[in-house]
Amino acid sequence: MTARFSHVMHRNLRETPPKAVGGEGVWLIAEDGRKVLDASGGAAVSCLGHQHPRVLEAMVRQASKLAYAHTGFFSSEPAEALAEKLVGHEPGGLAYVYFVSGGSEAIEASIKLARQYFVEIGQKQRRHFIARRQSYHGNTLGALAAGGNAWRREPYAPLLSEAFSHVTPAFAYHEQREDEQEADFVARLATELEAEFQRLGPDTVAAFVVEPVVGATAGCVPAPEGYFKAVREICDRHGALLILDEVMCGMGRTGTLHAWEQEGVAPDIQAVAKGLGGGYQPIGAMLASARINDTIRDGSGAFQHGHTYLAHPLACAAALEVQQIIDDEKLLDRVRELGRQLERRLIERFGNHRHVGDIRGRGLFQAIELVADRGTREPFDPALKLHHKIKTAAFEDGLACYPSGGTVDGRRGDHVLLAPPYIATPDDIDMIVDRLGRAVDRALTSIGH
Repeated sequence: MTARFSHVMHRNLRETPPKAVGGEGVWLIAEDGRKVLDASGGAAVSCLGHQHPRVLEAMVRQASKLAYAHTGFFSSEPAEALAEKLVGHEPGGLAYVYFVSGGSEAIEASIKLARQYFVEIGQKQRRHFIARRQSYHGNTLGALAAGGNAWRREPYAPLLSEAFSHVTPAFAYHEQREDEQEADFVARLATELEAEFQRLGPDTVAAFVVEPVVGATAGCVPAPEGYFKAVREICDRHGALLILDEVMCGMGRTGTLHAWEQEGVAPDIQAVAKGLGGGYQPIGAMLASARINDTIRDGSGAFQHGHTYLAHPLACAAALEVQQIIDDEKLLDRVRELGRQLERRLIERFGNHRHVGDIRGRGLFQAIELVADRGTREPFDPALKLHHKIKTAAFEDGLACYPSGGTVDGRRGDHVLLAPPYIATPDDIDMIVDRLGRAVDRALTSIGH
C-alpha cells in the first residue's frame, strides 16, 4: 500500500507535522491522543487557550446571522463594537481602527498610512522609515523590509525597499557596553537614532518603527528605562511618526493591554494582532491617532489601501468576545501575577545554569537565552541547531515552546520564548518550567554539554 503524503506546503517541506485534533484550555491534543502543554500559545497567539466556550458561542451566534459582507458596501455590528471597545476611549490619542487579517497586514497598513498622511499634508519628501536590527515586523515585502531579521530578509533582499534603514536595537544583554550605565546606553542609542535622522535628512523621515518588547527574533527583549521617551522626543522634534509594533507583545501579553503603557509614551500608529483574537479567527488591526485619520478624511477622504477580508464580521465577533473575557475575568491582573511566578521559577531553574546567559521579558512573555560561555556571552555554533533540539526534546515531553536561532545577529544565538495563555494556573507555570528544564538539559547533553 502506498504511504499517504500531504499536499500541504508545511513549514518544513521534508516532514509532515502531527495533526492537532483537539484543544482544551492550555492543552492541545494530537491525533495519537497525546496532550501537549501549549507554553507559547503557538506564537504568543492563544491568550485564552483553546476551545473557550464563550468565544465559540460568540462565533456561532455571529455565523448564524452574518459571516461576511464586503466593507466596500457595509460595516457590521461586531466591527463597530470591537472598534468601540479598542479605541472608544481614545487610549493615548488612538481613536480609529482598521481591521485586517494578521500582523503583517497591520504593519503594511501602518507603513502606507504614515506615507499617505505626509502626502496629504504636502510633505511628499518623507519617504524614509527607520527601524532596528534584530527586529521583526512581518513577512510581506513591506513588513519584511521594515524588519531587521537578517536571516529572514536575506533570500528576498533584492526585492526589499531601500526606504528602510536600521539602527542598533535596545538589547542590553548584547549591546550595552561594560563601562556603560543604563542611562549611558539609552543616550548612545538616542544619539545613533538622531544621527540616522540627520544622515537621511530629518525632513525625509516618515516614521520610526519599533517593537516595545522585541518578540521572536531576539526573544522577549524589553527596552531599558527611558528609551521610548527618548525616541518619542526625537520623532516629535523632527516631525516624524512613531509606529509601535505590538503584534506579539500587545493586547495584554506583558501585563497591560498595550505594552507602551509601561513606557510612558503613546504611538501615532500601532499594530496589533495575535492576542487580539486569541487564534479563534485570523485578525489584526492598525490603530491610528485622530490627527492622522482626520487629516486624510478632510483631504482625499479615503485611505488608499484595502483587503478583501477587512473587518471580517466573524473575526471581529470572536475578537470582541476574547477582549470581553479578558475584562470580565480580570486577566490582566492574572498575567501580572503569573508573570512574576514565571520569572521567579525561570530564575530558580536557570539562574545558575552554566549555559543560560539571560532571562528576560515582561508578564507572560519571557525568554531564556542559551550561551556556550556565560562569561563571554559567546553563543553556540549555529551548526549545532541547539534551539531546534530543545524544541524537539520539549515536544517529546509534552511541551510546545518557541525556540529560535539567530538571536544575536540573525545567524548566531539561541533562545526559547514562553508565552502561556492568560488562563494558565500556577501549577501550569511550574510544569512549563520543569519540562523546559528537562528539554534544555537533554538537548545540551545531545551536543556534548
